[in-house]
Amino acid sequence: MKDEISILVADDNNEFGDYLADHLNNEIDMSIVGVARDGIQAIELIKEKRPDVVVLDIIMPNLDGIAVLERIIGMHLSKRPLFIMLSAIGHDIFIQKAITLGAEYYIVKPFDANVLVTRIRQMYREKRNVFNQNDFVSAKYDSKYNRNYSGKIDIETEVTHLMRDVGIPPHMAGYQYLREAIIQTINDPKSFNSVTKILYPSVADKFNTTAQKVERSIRNAIESAWNRGNHDSMDTLFGYSISFGKGKPTNSEFIAMMADKVKVMMGSLS
Repeated sequence: MKDEISILVADDNNEFGDYLADHLNNEIDMSIVGVARDGIQAIELIKEKRPDVVVLDIIMPNLDGIAVLERIIGMHLSKRPLFIMLSAIGHDIFIQKAITLGAEYYIVKPFDANVLVTRIRQMYREKRNVFNQNDFVSAKYDSKYNRNYSGKIDIETEVTHLMRDVGIPPHMAGYQYLREAIIQTINDPKSFNSVTKILYPSVADKFNTTAQKVERSIRNAIESAWNRGNHDSMDTLFGYSISFGKGKPTNSEFIAMMADKVKVMMGSLS
């Protein structure tokens, strides 16, 4: 089937892994391309089968799920799968590490397999509709995508499109904080003059949280986008404004680049 979602399951628990593979394979729009029992086998199957989605257990022999994500980053695959992490460990440190390394979602065992099915479909649709670089380049932010019904350019829509093309997972807390920080910077450039004293507290006030959490969450979101492997997309967006050899940009640098990019886009469409 043309629109089947190809899925690799990686779990060292034979009974659970086989059950999960059978359950997903029975979905009309999903197809299991392999079942890995350890991290090394998972990497080999990812390279060989090029699945759309990898359901990856954290705790596995030889290489754990975190190590698999680290290896994938260094491989710079032409087609990077979506990663859904599974674990009986729900500690924030493991979740944060997985997300920072590019995982799209994290599910704590035990869970309802139907919930996993739903999440796979949601993320696959999002990847096809939002992260397709060819669509992004060909569209060149055509005005029909970026103007509201009154015909005016919508800043919030522009920022949302740009963030998703960069590759920041919408489910991360830092996504909302970063989006708001960029919008405020565009609407009130003076707020950017003091990021820690004005911008972060302003964003925190809107979401009823702390400036420290805003700063930390934005940092995690940027690291996630940086490590996802969308280097070509980043180059398309920013050209020589960033360099992967120089390391990740700071929060301030990233916010400034995003805000400037949106301003340029809006100027070209006005």
